[in-house]
Amino acid sequence: MNRLIATFVTLSVIALGVAATASADVVRVDVESRADVAGGMAYGLAGPYEKLAGMVHFEVDPANPANRIVTDIDFAPRNDRGMVEFRSNFFLLKPKDAARGNGTVLYEVSNRGGKGMLGYFNNAAGSRDPQTAEEMGDGFLLQNGFSLLWLGWQFDVPVRDGQMRLHTPVAADGDNPLTGLVRSEVIVNERTWDRSLADRNHIAYPVADPDDPANVMTVRDGVDQPRRVVPRDQWRFARRNDDGSIVDDPTRVYLEGGFEPFKIYDVVYVAKDPALVGLGPAAVRDMISKLKYEATPELGLPAGAIEHAVAWGVSQSGRFLRTFLHHGYNVDEQNRRAFDGVMSHVAGGGRGSFNHRFAQPSRDGHPFLNKLYPSDIFPFTDVVQHDPETDMRDGLLAGIQPGHMPKVFYTNSSYEYWGRAASLIHTTIDGTADAPLLDNVRIYSFAGGQHGPGRFPPRLTSGQELSNPNDYSWFLRPLLLAMDRWIDDDAAAPPASVYPRIADDDLVPPEKLGFPELPGVGQPAVPHLAYRAVYGPEFRTRGIASEQPPEVLSAFPILVPSVDADGNETGGLMMPEVAVPLATYTGWNLFHAEAGPTDVLSSMQGSYVPFPRTADDRERTGDPRSSIQERYGSRAEYLGRVTEAALALVEDGYLLAGDLAPILAQAARHWDYLMEEDTGNDGQQ
Repeated sequence: MNRLIATFVTLSVIALGVAATASADVVRVDVESRADVAGGMAYGLAGPYEKLAGMVHFEVDPANPANRIVTDIDFAPRNDRGMVEFRSNFFLLKPKDAARGNGTVLYEVSNRGGKGMLGYFNNAAGSRDPQTAEEMGDGFLLQNGFSLLWLGWQFDVPVRDGQMRLHTPVAADGDNPLTGLVRSEVIVNERTWDRSLADRNHIAYPVADPDDPANVMTVRDGVDQPRRVVPRDQWRFARRNDDGSIVDDPTRVYLEGGFEPFKIYDVVYVAKDPALVGLGPAAVRDMISKLKYEATPELGLPAGAIEHAVAWGVSQSGRFLRTFLHHGYNVDEQNRRAFDGVMSHVAGGGRGSFNHRFAQPSRDGHPFLNKLYPSDIFPFTDVVQHDPETDMRDGLLAGIQPGHMPKVFYTNSSYEYWGRAASLIHTTIDGTADAPLLDNVRIYSFAGGQHGPGRFPPRLTSGQELSNPNDYSWFLRPLLLAMDRWIDDDAAAPPASVYPRIADDDLVPPEKLGFPELPGVGQPAVPHLAYRAVYGPEFRTRGIASEQPPEVLSAFPILVPSVDADGNETGGLMMPEVAVPLATYTGWNLFHAEAGPTDVLSSMQGSYVPFPRTADDRERTGDPRSSIQERYGSRAEYLGRVTEAALALVEDGYLLAGDLAPILAQAARHWDYLMEEDTGNDGQQ
């Protein structure tokens, strides 16, 4: 519907006194700070922006069908009205004059409590309190009139200023605490005496009884190696102080002699007091509905100021959005659609621990780390498929009614095919054919990319090769604008899906990849696998994971993007520097010896292997790839071909014409980096 018409209809309904009854989901919004953005600078037609931050207070009806999906909602404490209360931090950037905005709120699902979308869309530096001109980057989102929202959904994020957090109650059976099994994985790079039971630096569930016989520690030498039980007298729930003393701690685990590097330790223990994790997505749902369907005077937003809502999530947050949709959270208590558009980025085939008892939302899945947490689990495709081995039949979007269905973009880099089982989102369950896509869905894969957009110049991190510098984030800007147009006008279809397909021979089993033998470069290892894992008989019905670690039945078939003789991919969207390459760009990289097992894929890293500069370099090193000079002849020829590739992407809607200048400038810098600077090893970096 045309936005002016939609606004007129909304105002008319209010004038007639038949507006929808205000919900009790959002009880109040406390604004704790308010400030001008960038000193009052005007951003295009949207004008000056302001920053507002504070706390949103919620209460939900546990009997409402929209809330029955929250795991353990029946064990939540109630107020005197029989409602469940909770609250979330919020952070909002909006036009000071709401009428000058574009009518769309872009909500970022905070990745572990942070704020990242200004980096992805605005080329801005990271900040937990963005408000300066520098922190707005080039201003892309503001110039286009979006209101930008962050809201806490995760309860266990580290305690830091500016973190987005969900403040949620714990579930209990009356006066009796709930207990259950939790699995903690410990992997270290150097001998370490004690570690948190939580993932990374998050907040752990405390052990209920340190002496419970169900508390078990095992160790294994690799992902596929057998577990060995560590004798109980060799470890305890404690921490080691700097003076060498050992102090009991219900949130940490201590091992006599220390944890050994690159071994995988699992601590399964009985925990207590599970947080109502599933209230996180409910908070997101209800805040978005509040902005869309009601006035929010505390935020300077009259009714009708926000017409549409788009969700954006990266990695963990993209998996959150896939889970959000599959569990049915896009329907609020008044049976209204929350998000009109969803952009799930680099989630691969994953979901995650976002709505079950004793869920650890930070846990994910990598080729070596955080294995067998409930992230990469059936179903994977939006359309319904049948898994004959488990006799399960389901589709990610199968339970969503047409009126509640959002437009959906799935975007992945090459890494997700190697490290996040991305092929499963668009292949049949047996891996033999391409699966159909729903009409409201687009899939875009960014060829030759790693998990996070690369930065130049490339550098060594955890991999044996330089990390991949392919900055594919330029694709995301036109895709966001295309999503916004598509929501506003169903006939304004976005660019066609582009991703590797079996039918085009662009998606193959890993053993048939045929990656070239490059001097000094290893061959890719086994990709991250998704398994048919059994977490207990009530996991899918009640959200209770009673089998820890889970029973593993078998792995799903994983396919990866095919490559040409240079090792570059043959399918997917290619940035001009990948389409006209100076190097081999991969979505995988092997650990170097100080970071992990050298025959295992490094988490989230891709590789960058420059072509030899000259024919002499090629012959001297035995490199099978043609040299840069043999391919292009001159800098001008190279830049001309890059320009042609970039213009074709602009014409097809995958790049913005206004972004050509920095893209072409980077290509020129890349040529100079390889051909004019002394790299120290004749171009073989």
